[in-house]
Order: sequence, then structure tokens, then C-alpha cells
Amino acid sequence: MNKSFNKIRAVLVILLICFLFLSGTAFYTVNPNEYGVVIHLGKITKVSTEAGLYTKLPFLESVRYIPKDLQIYDIQPSDVITKDKKSMIADDFILWKVTDPVKFTQTLNASTRAAEDRVGVAVYNATKNTISSMSQDEVIAARGEQLTKLITEDSNSDIGGYGITITEAKIKALDLPDDNKEAVYERMISERQNIAASYKAQGDSQAQKIRNDTNRQVTIMEAEAKKQAAIIEAEGEAEYMKTLAEAYNTTEKAEFYNYIRSLDALKTSLKGRGDKTIILDKDSELAKILYGTDLR
Repeated sequence: MNKSFNKIRAVLVILLICFLFLSGTAFYTVNPNEYGVVIHLGKITKVSTEAGLYTKLPFLESVRYIPKDLQIYDIQPSDVITKDKKSMIADDFILWKVTDPVKFTQTLNASTRAAEDRVGVAVYNATKNTISSMSQDEVIAARGEQLTKLITEDSNSDIGGYGITITEAKIKALDLPDDNKEAVYERMISERQNIAASYKAQGDSQAQKIRNDTNRQVTIMEAEAKKQAAIIEAEGEAEYMKTLAEAYNTTEKAEFYNYIRSLDALKTSLKGRGDKTIILDKDSELAKILYGTDLR
């Protein structure tokens, strides 16, 4: 009886092992950043696009895992020729992703290495085509978003059948061969110096115009001020003479005025250092004042 029990237990263990083995080959897990493509006898039977645990036929079906997230690929720098036959060196990097896992598996056998080769060739060709259609000056002016957009659009036209989309093909460095750098730099410096000289000449012209207008305005204002001052001065003199005439409108007032003026003149003559000598005519008004002579 023990032998029969041992046989049954052995069979159960074997069955359990077989079940576990089959279970391991009957289930597969898909992560959030990948697709799970189930292949049966060389044909795609199912594509799992969401993360989770899935089943498949043991031994008969296999699973290929394809990255769902954005991939980056850096290609080698390449020489390109512009429309005006100038040589330049373009260094690109590529952002790409799988958008159709079925096409990707059918055409590239779900190989990211094969995909990188394809996108590298597409971007290389697109870079050459884009730059060869532009002059060197146009390429330099378009570097950045505009050039990236042109190359990305051109490169996507070649890889649509592989289930791949290039989200961005960007030139991270666009340089000149060493033997061309110096000539281009000198020409760029000369162009910018000419532009700066033009701006300076325009500024000098505007400044001179402003100075001329200001000087003209100042001259006009100064002349007007002098005119108004002369008018006010003349009016003041007239008012002064009128006041004097009203103040000394009698003989007594006039004589008193002359008397005061004579004293002021004498006082002025005696100012200063040292002895002063005044020589007066005996008939002068000052002599009469000093001697108290009544002329009348």
C-alpha cells in the first residue's frame, strides 16, 4: 500500500511540475512602457497595448516585446553641401517611437537596432536634401526650429511603412570645416560692422537733426525773450520818466532835485583811498552849494 501511495504522490508531483511549467509558458506580462506582440507560427495573433498579465498557447506562441516610449538615437556627424557649394558638418540626434507595433514587427522583426539603422539613414538623407536646397546663409539663418521642422518632415516620408514615427530630427551642431571657418567668420564680422556703421550713421543724422531743431528753437526763444525784455525796459523807462515828471513838476521841486543830484555827484567823487581834491568853477552849482551862495 505504501508503494501505491508513493507512486500516486510521484505522479502528482510530476503533474504539478508539468502544470507549473505549462503555466510559466502560458502567461506573459506586459509593462506600461512596452507592447506585447504574440506570434503563432510566424504570424501575429495578438498585440497587447496595455500593461497587465495575459495568456498565450504554451510552446506554440511566443511574445516579442517592443518599446512604447520615446527613443533617442545619436547618428554620426556627416558632411553636407549647400546649394552654393559650401561644405558644412551636420551632427544630428533623433527622437523616435514605435506607433504601429504590427508593421514594426512585420518589417523590422521588432528589432530596435534595425529601427535605429532605418531612422539614421532617413535623417541623414533628409539632412542632405534639406541643406542642399539652401544656400549657406539660408542654412545659418534657418538653424534651430525651422531647420529641425524641415528635416523631421522629410525624414518621416521615408519610414512610414515601418511603423515608426520620428518626432524630432534635430541638428545639435552645425559647423564649418576648419579651412572655411576663418573666411566665413571674417565675412560675418564685416557684414555686422557694415550694419553697425549704417545704424551709427542713421543715429548721427538723427542726432544732428535734433540738435539743429533745438538750436533753432533756442534762437527763436532767445530773440523773443530779448524782444520782450526790450519792450519791458522801454515801458519801465517811460514809466520812470513819467514818474519823475510828475514828481518835479514845479520849480521848487526841480531845484531840490538838482540839489540832491549835485550832492550825490560830489559824494561819488570823494569815494576811494587817499586825499581828494575837487576843482570847481565858482559859478557851478556844487560851488554854490558848498559856499552857501544864493545864485538868485
